[in-house]
Amino acid sequence: MVKVMATGTFDILHPGHVLFLEKAKELGGEDATLTVVIAKDSTVEKRKRIPIIPEEQRLEMIKYLKPVDDAYLGYAGDMFKIVKEIKPDIIAIGSDQDHDVEKLQNALDNEGIDAKAIRVKDYMFGELDSTCKIIKKIKEADFKDKTGKI
Repeated sequence: MVKVMATGTFDILHPGHVLFLEKAKELGGEDATLTVVIAKDSTVEKRKRIPIIPEEQRLEMIKYLKPVDDAYLGYAGDMFKIVKEIKPDIIAIGSDQDHDVEKLQNALDNEGIDAKAIRVKDYMFGELDSTCKIIKKIKEADFKDKTGKI
């Protein structure tokens, strides 16, 4: 059985997240298991923005998705700690994630982690194909009812 790991923020879930997780699991073949590691709020805040959905709720939502066999919160600071605990055979990188696969592979090798980093090529393009685009659309939405009241 091949163990695949996927990581991400998964703040406001959308179809692109599910596609990524399905394709990540497929990297391991028919008998693969998929473990998803959710970025902690503190990690997201350092790299991107303040998450809309709290980490525990994001973790629970990911656990409900069909391709996911297990899910955990990552650790703040040491990104390899959870990888060493789970011991995946493959680490799936999303098509829109900012990781350099070659650099990640070198870092895994240097840490003594026997896993292969592979980028998922599939991406679901659309008007609202990212959490950031969804947040922007919400901010721009007109929340007035038909009477003009908010």
